[in-house]
Amino acid sequence: MAGSDIQLYGPDERDFDTILTPDALEFVAALQREFGSRRQELLAARAERRRRLAGGEETLGFLAETASVREGDWQVAPEPAALAQRWVEITGPTDRKMVINALNSGADGFMADCEDAASPTWHNMVTGQLNLRDAVDGSITYDGSDGRHYELVEEPATLLMRPRGWHLPERHLLVDSEPVSGSLFDFGMYFFHSGPRLLSRGLAPFFYLPKMESHLEARLWNDVFCFAQDTVGLERGTIKATVLIETLPAAFEMDEILYELRDHSAGLNAGRWDYIFSSIKCFSDDRTKVLPDRGDVTMTVPFMRAYAELLAATCHRRGAHAMGGMAALIPSRHDPDANERALAGVRADKHREVGQGYDGTWVAHPDLVPVARSVFEQGLGGAPNQLSVVPSVEITAEQLLDLAATPGEITEAGLRANVAVGFQYVSFWLGGRGAAAINSLMEDAATAEISRTQLWQWVHHGVTLADGRTVTAELVRQLLDEETARIREQVGDEVWAAGRPDETRELFESVALTEPLIEFLTLPAYELLD
Repeated sequence: MAGSDIQLYGPDERDFDTILTPDALEFVAALQREFGSRRQELLAARAERRRRLAGGEETLGFLAETASVREGDWQVAPEPAALAQRWVEITGPTDRKMVINALNSGADGFMADCEDAASPTWHNMVTGQLNLRDAVDGSITYDGSDGRHYELVEEPATLLMRPRGWHLPERHLLVDSEPVSGSLFDFGMYFFHSGPRLLSRGLAPFFYLPKMESHLEARLWNDVFCFAQDTVGLERGTIKATVLIETLPAAFEMDEILYELRDHSAGLNAGRWDYIFSSIKCFSDDRTKVLPDRGDVTMTVPFMRAYAELLAATCHRRGAHAMGGMAALIPSRHDPDANERALAGVRADKHREVGQGYDGTWVAHPDLVPVARSVFEQGLGGAPNQLSVVPSVEITAEQLLDLAATPGEITEAGLRANVAVGFQYVSFWLGGRGAAAINSLMEDAATAEISRTQLWQWVHHGVTLADGRTVTAELVRQLLDEETARIREQVGDEVWAAGRPDETRELFESVALTEPLIEFLTLPAYELLD
């Protein structure tokens, strides 16, 4: 199937050959050869900045060399009709049933996620492409073990696809003896197979771009888009992409990121969970910036409010959509009172986004679609967006960096939650599930990263709990013993054994207690997948 300079290493499964065609592999290989070295240079620049931040040699701020971009009078290209209204978008992995349910949910858009909500097994990555191709065709169906049949409604949500971030490799495909970029594999396969199908229906390939840390990384994506469109004879600007501002460095380069992608831009999204993780990671060695329990780090604390307000104002000044953050709640159908209290919190969060100038928002569960939709429909008076509203805010670098002003405590309950959520998520991830329902919230890699980096930081700095105890590695391991015993009792011995508990614990302890600056997805434990 592959030439001598293109090598596949993965289980040979039926139907894979309809996705991993020679032409598709050659297209991905062309992307890798054209852009692989620049990707590596940018990743090296990331690592160097992290080293300098950790050493106190520099801090983050708005770039002097790009002041003319921030001060210039320019706007992104107009949005296509399919993206004019984005009141509510649902997100989730690319398994077949999820794709159908999300597209049928009544949301304006569905972000099919090959990144944080996906465990990157070869099976998941390739069958995800197959499922998206069938969804674009309108031929996707699924028959459940309970006898239920699933197929698309007549007018499904608009499909947007999120490839993996620049930092993630696809180790199952080697080009010239090197693993390809996970970003280029995911983008290339989707664009090659689904791009022509979308265009034949009067649509276009729409993307979400994750984990960027600089406008130079956005420039690389823009060049990838131009190369891809030129290769297949499409007009430049056909592709549209929304960038997730989910790293603290990127918050200082929002204008520049929009500018680099201005012909391909569909706006920015406030990726709140990864943004918190990035804030911890950037200043993991700074005791003055240690955050309290995850539950206390809401969108209304000073540094998060500054980020959210700057994003909406920047987008609308440039004619780009501002998309709000994730409502991760999984509604309960068994406790109406508790459910209504939780939904009231979701409504309040979405009202805040409308008031800050956002054009739409994200949810993780179909039952939240009507909740979020009603808030934006009423808040925008039925208009598809509020691009004409440019919030008047002045946000400084000091405000974006003011983690120290975050109110709250570090408690045993918060410590236990990080231990329990982190351990359970790693177990799900090793089992091939990248999105997991834990304690009535949809957890993904971003929230797992918060859990384990907070544990590392609290241990590293020997912080004091609200009850006066010091957080130590021994205390974390003690709570891990207690929490895993509780989980084992809840799920039973058979399910427990199937969850690879020994490997899970080894990986979790490694990333929670010794590896603060590395995303756990890139560690050697990646080899524990297929």
